[in-house]
Amino acid sequence: MSGSDAATRVVLRPLATPLPLGFLALALATTVFSAVQLGWVTPDQGRIAAITALAATVPLQLLASVFGFLGRDPVAATGMGVLSGTWAVTGYTTLTSPPGGTSSGLGVLLVVAGIAMLVPAAAAISSKVMPALVMTVAATRFVTTGVYETTGSASWQAVAGWVGIALAAVALYTALALELEGAQESTVLPVGRRGPGRAAMDGAGPLAADSLAEEAGVRPQL
Repeated sequence: MSGSDAATRVVLRPLATPLPLGFLALALATTVFSAVQLGWVTPDQGRIAAITALAATVPLQLLASVFGFLGRDPVAATGMGVLSGTWAVTGYTTLTSPPGGTSSGLGVLLVVAGIAMLVPAAAAISSKVMPALVMTVAATRFVTTGVYETTGSASWQAVAGWVGIALAAVALYTALALELEGAQESTVLPVGRRGPGRAAMDGAGPLAADSLAEEAGVRPQL
């Protein structure tokens, strides 16, 4: 058998980036929860915030996480997965708690989730600045909300609410920038691509045949 016949072939299915979907879903949940925290709506509307998280944000971000893995993007896959799981617990806890109530157990979870979100944020900073910023602000949003849930402090409630609004703004901008970039195949709004992220858009990614054996999904062990 010749060398060319024995060569390993890897077939990839083209996939759109799942990040815009995940970030728009994030904007939905964080905005409605912030509206409750800042007193823009009455505390009983926390039920609507919980339903929004459970019925919209969680499934959309879970889908984004799955397609992040399929697209071999660990930042999208991990970030969206952690977000989806965290919003699921937050939504269910809010839905089953009295209006305006707090939960120290939820607070602990949110603080840990915030720390966990720094992992994909740190991985993204070297290639895509805006997605890294979204995940960093999401981490801050979870931590501040966790402190509020643990302490019941009105000041921390307000801080968490405003961080949530900032998160929605950053997530909406980044989703728009990535969506336009995908639709027009060029940068319209800056997303801070650099290094590997810039190379990928320029078609100069590390796809050399001799490096494929080291790629996740190709090598025999992850």
